[in-house]
Amino acid sequence: MQFGIFSVGDVTTDPTTGVTPSERERIKAMVTIALKAEEVGLDVFATGEHHNPPFVPSSPTTMLGYIAARTERLILSTATTLITTNDPVKIAEDFAMLQHLADGRVDLMMGRGNTGPVYPWFGQDIRQGIPLAIENYALLHELWRNDVVDWEGRFRTPLQGFTSTPRPLDGVPPFVWHGSIRSPEIAEQAAYYGDGFFANHIFWPASHFQRLISLYRERFAHYGHGTPEQAYVGLGGQVFMRKNSQDAVNEFRPYFDNAPVYGHGPSLEDFTEQTPLTVGSPQQVIDRTLTFREHFGDYQRQLFLMDHAGLPLKTVLEQLDLLGEIVPVLRREFAARRAPGVAEAPTHELLVASAHEKVTA
Repeated sequence: MQFGIFSVGDVTTDPTTGVTPSERERIKAMVTIALKAEEVGLDVFATGEHHNPPFVPSSPTTMLGYIAARTERLILSTATTLITTNDPVKIAEDFAMLQHLADGRVDLMMGRGNTGPVYPWFGQDIRQGIPLAIENYALLHELWRNDVVDWEGRFRTPLQGFTSTPRPLDGVPPFVWHGSIRSPEIAEQAAYYGDGFFANHIFWPASHFQRLISLYRERFAHYGHGTPEQAYVGLGGQVFMRKNSQDAVNEFRPYFDNAPVYGHGPSLEDFTEQTPLTVGSPQQVIDRTLTFREHFGDYQRQLFLMDHAGLPLKTVLEQLDLLGEIVPVLRREFAARRAPGVAEAPTHELLVASAHEKVTA
């Protein structure tokens, strides 16, 4: 099972000091956080994609390419690649290039994003969000698997005899997760291709995501990719830890109360009761995270959001040290509970081996 962190790259004022980082400081902080993730033994760093203030990660492959040059083990991913407003040809080229530079340590998560105005900024209509996601990914899937592509669709000019370059490393495209918080069509899409399905699982109760993940698992089996239990599931999570649980609550409360997304809404206590947000001791985070398996079955990837709402970099790095201490426990406990036959977490090496087996079978 893979453990890691994801960042949305928000530039938010620290409510305890009134200090707002500059865009440069926030970008540099995200790099520092990624390097720290590898240092403490995590598997994955993922960045969002946003094109509006107060967010900075508008060019994920640029950032991930820079991080690739400074890391050795870390899998580099997106927490959202906007399949609706990015050209599939450019996605195919950019991530294949990144794949080569990072020696295969790359995957990506397709999503529609949560910012409506981004559609007209890139010449698209938000009312076509689902059809764009379906058509654009169908083209991307083909571009990575066929050397010469003839294609025609609704939303872009046709392609005739087109070859995207560079070709995927070792002839194997990056693994794709499809992320959604509400759309059964995206769960269906992930299942159809045998790709992964990532449920962000930070703002909604478990019952909501149980329905989406159950649908994905059932349809994954329907399309002949394996049993429902062999489907690839990833989950988000949100934690804040201190050795003493009350210290964690006291320290995190002003950040929660003023956070751009949920600030000035439900109380911290109500939110932690009704969503996966866990604020407390490392043992409380371990115990709460292990319950995710009870809701969703065995899964392959767990990512945590830890650097948002104005938390200073020093605090985030302290959080990563604590996460590095509990991840070995989580690995051990999840492995002990794991049912036989569950798919391993996808890596480039496993995908290459699988492709080789299919060729020689």
